[in-house]
Amino acid sequence: MEPGAPPAPRCALEPRAPYEPGAAALCALGALFGLVCGCFGYRCFKAIMFLSGLLFGSTVIFLLCYKERVLETQLSLEASAGIALGIGLLCGLVTMLLRSVGLFTTGLLLGLLLATAALLAAAPVLPPPSPWVPAGSLLGLALLCALLALQWPKALTVLSTAVFGAAVVVVCADYFVETLALVLYVYDRLRLAPAEPLCWHSWVVLGAWPALSLLAVLLQWKLTADGFSHTDVVLSRRQKRLQLLRIRQKEAKRRQSLAAPEGTYRRKPPPVKRYAGDVLAPSYIRSLRDRQQESGSAPGPAAAPDSTAPPPRRRP
Repeated sequence: MEPGAPPAPRCALEPRAPYEPGAAALCALGALFGLVCGCFGYRCFKAIMFLSGLLFGSTVIFLLCYKERVLETQLSLEASAGIALGIGLLCGLVTMLLRSVGLFTTGLLLGLLLATAALLAAAPVLPPPSPWVPAGSLLGLALLCALLALQWPKALTVLSTAVFGAAVVVVCADYFVETLALVLYVYDRLRLAPAEPLCWHSWVVLGAWPALSLLAVLLQWKLTADGFSHTDVVLSRRQKRLQLLRIRQKEAKRRQSLAAPEGTYRRKPPPVKRYAGDVLAPSYIRSLRDRQQESGSAPGPAAAPDSTAPPPRRRP
C-alpha cells in the first residue's frame, strides 16, 4: 500500500501457501549469492565482471526472443531462455577477459539500479508524464555511471556490487514475504501501468535495500577491499614480465659472447720491421750462382742461396 493509506485486509500476516521447492531453493541460493556479492564483491573482481556481462546479455536477448518474432516464428519460453543463456555466457566471457568492457557493464548495472530507485521514490509525488521519462532516466544514468566506472574503477565497483547484492537479497526476501509482489510493483511503475498498492511489509522489505547497500559499502571499504587493488595486480604482473624479458635478453647476449669463435676478437700482430740489407735482390743471387758454377768453388755463408729461389739452369 502507499504510505499513509489504510491497511488492506490482505496485508495481514497470515501463513502462506507452500512454496514451490525449485523456486524456494533458487531464491535461497540467490540470497546467499547476494550476501557474498555485497560483502566480497571487489575481491571477486573477475566473477563480478563475468556476472555483469551474463546478466546484460541474457536479459536483452531473452526480451528480444520472447517478445519479438524471430524468423517469422514465435519462440517458446524454454527456447528463448536457452538462446539467452548461451549468448549471455559469451558476453560474460568477453566482459571477464576485457577489463574495460567489464567495468563499463558494471557501471551500467549500477546506473540502472540507481535510476530504478529514484523513479520508485519519485513516482508517488511526481508521476512521469510520458514513458520516455523513465526510459531516458534509465539510459542517461546508466551511461553516466558506466563512464565513471572507467574513471574510478575501485569506488564504482564497490558501490555497484554493494547495491546489486542488496537488491538480490531484497528480491529473494520478497519471494518469501509476498511472492514477488514488490517485483511486479516495480515493473508496473516503470512501464507506467496501474499497479496494486503494496502492503506495509513490502515497504519494509523495499526500505531494507538502501540500508543493506550502505552496510555493504562500509564493509567492503573498511575490511574486504581495504589495501587491495586489481590495478596494482595488473601493473605488478606487467613489471614481472618486463623483468623476465630483460633477464632473458642479458642471458642470450652472454651466451653469444661465450660461443663466438676464438679468432673473432684477436688483435692483428704488429708488422715485422725490416731494415736495408735484409732482403737480397734476385738478380744479385742469380749472378752469384753463375760465378760459383764457373769457378767450381763452394758457396760461402754470405752467398747462401735463398730457399725460395728457383733452381739454377744448366748450360749445355
